[in-house]
Amino acid sequence: MVRLFIYTTEASQNKEPDRGILLKQLLLMQGRLWGIIAWPSAIITFIVGTWLAIESGFWTMPWFHLKVLFVLGLLLYHIICHKLYVQMKKGLFKYSSTQLRLWNEVATLFLFAIVFIVVLKSTLSWIWGVVGITLIGILLMLGIKIYKKIRND
Repeated sequence: MVRLFIYTTEASQNKEPDRGILLKQLLLMQGRLWGIIAWPSAIITFIVGTWLAIESGFWTMPWFHLKVLFVLGLLLYHIICHKLYVQMKKGLFKYSSTQLRLWNEVATLFLFAIVFIVVLKSTLSWIWGVVGITLIGILLMLGIKIYKKIRND
């Protein structure tokens, strides 16, 4: 979804008639993705995940509490994306494509952390886990900067 936000923001800077044509198509794509895939998936995942946590007894395990914290962070990310979606539908483009590229990687960090916690549970110390997530974040940011430099050259 955020990738569509990036394309829509970049299209909003084009001249007419390209601007109008692109914005119409990209906003249509955003609406379909958001209404048909993103929200239904989030709701189903929340319901099934809660049910599985209760049925399996995971909610009593300490690692699961940390996982839930990251899942709530991902849910907050989703809600903020909805706010961005509504703003763009109104023609408000408050963030640059670079800012949105960085925002796109936040979900990657959340998802990596969630999977890391579930797979490793208590196998590794949490210090190494935090170091690993931090390193992934740094690598993602460097990748964005390198991409921006290559794109501008």
